[in-house]
Amino acid sequence: MRHRLTLPFLAASALLVACHAPAGAASAPEPVPAVELEVERAAIELLLNDWHQAASVGDGARYFGHMAEDAIFLGTDASERWTLAAFRAFCEPYFAKGAGWTYTPRERHVFVEGAVAWFDEKLWNDKYGECRGTGALKKLAGEWKLEHYSLTLLVPNERAADVVQAIRR
Repeated sequence: MRHRLTLPFLAASALLVACHAPAGAASAPEPVPAVELEVERAAIELLLNDWHQAASVGDGARYFGHMAEDAIFLGTDASERWTLAAFRAFCEPYFAKGAGWTYTPRERHVFVEGAVAWFDEKLWNDKYGECRGTGALKKLAGEWKLEHYSLTLLVPNERAADVVQAIRR
């Protein structure tokens, strides 16, 4: 005999499974209080602002100190996928001369879920104009560290075809 899977049968089955979940079974994490989220967001804002400021003044110790050991930095060129060690090796000669780069945050959105956070930001750079940075952070030993950062140049849609054509040339 075939059973027809009806809505009442499915609902009753789901209820039985839920009621018989083993003790200590994983449940959804408790929501983080809004005040705690704001504290974490503020800490991340400070970190990102200091990270950009350190790059601006060529302070390599401060700049790389905000990054996790396994961090990845994606630059604006398609070939730029830097591990922390490779990025440091590339940047340190500039930083040693006191040279850096200035990207000024103009708008930022930060999202936090437990020990993981992600963000997007609009930045201003005198050479490249408006840019976008996106990234992810992880809280390691009680401290937020950049795990991943991607810097992109923003191209207005009405200019995109021209830019693509110029790149292909």
